[in-house]
Amino acid sequence: MSKKVVKKTDYDSLLLELQVELVKMQKFIIENRERVLVIFEGRDAAGKDGCIKRIVEHLSPRDTIVVALSKPSEHENGEWYFQRYISHLPSDSELVFFNRSWYNRAGVEPVMGFCTPAQHERFLKTVNTFESMLVDDGITIIKYYLDISKKEQAERLEARKTDPLKQWKISPIDDLAQKKWAAYSKARDKMLLASNHPCAPWALVRANNKKLAHLNLIRDLLNRFNYPNKNHGILQQDPNIVVRWNSKSKKLPSLEK
Repeated sequence: MSKKVVKKTDYDSLLLELQVELVKMQKFIIENRERVLVIFEGRDAAGKDGCIKRIVEHLSPRDTIVVALSKPSEHENGEWYFQRYISHLPSDSELVFFNRSWYNRAGVEPVMGFCTPAQHERFLKTVNTFESMLVDDGITIIKYYLDISKKEQAERLEARKTDPLKQWKISPIDDLAQKKWAAYSKARDKMLLASNHPCAPWALVRANNKKLAHLNLIRDLLNRFNYPNKNHGILQQDPNIVVRWNSKSKKLPSLEK
């Protein structure tokens, strides 16, 4: 993980400039009737909420949707696994963010025993086909996986217990995140290797430093669109923070440094 430090004043200034670029990007998406889906996955306390919050802060609430589904109902458990996500996919001009997604079946569910091994394997065999269908229909899929060190996760989870503004983040699964660290790592690697396909590859984010993760992830997102009046001078990203992983590579970059 990067050991660089960014001062709060510099961070605030850079973030504001990048948020201006995000508004430009969204205007381009709206005018061109693009359909964009951004998927955020990662370990507990890796910073998914914070990244999404800073991206959407100044975007159009009419055309920006954040989806964070709760656990499936008994009825939903009887459906085709992807079915509950279909109605949340972007329509024309919409920018949709999934704060966790169908990849629950490749991470939390198998580790916690919420799905069977057969269901897990079926997901890994079909997810690329499912996403390819969405891309072929015109949806742009961007996937980020945020990771942090075991030590950093322990500190963040502990901080939640004493922060009155983060009480809503506390869940019973938090207590098992550290105990099942190795199992989550194994499931993560299997998921990334199975679903890093050319039409929807993963970008891997080393997120021990929240501020650097925010800035570089936003830069990466902006660099994916050729919108007018782009300020290229502020969009140079650190490749050690956001790793554009080669979709043909069978070797996973180290995330837990």
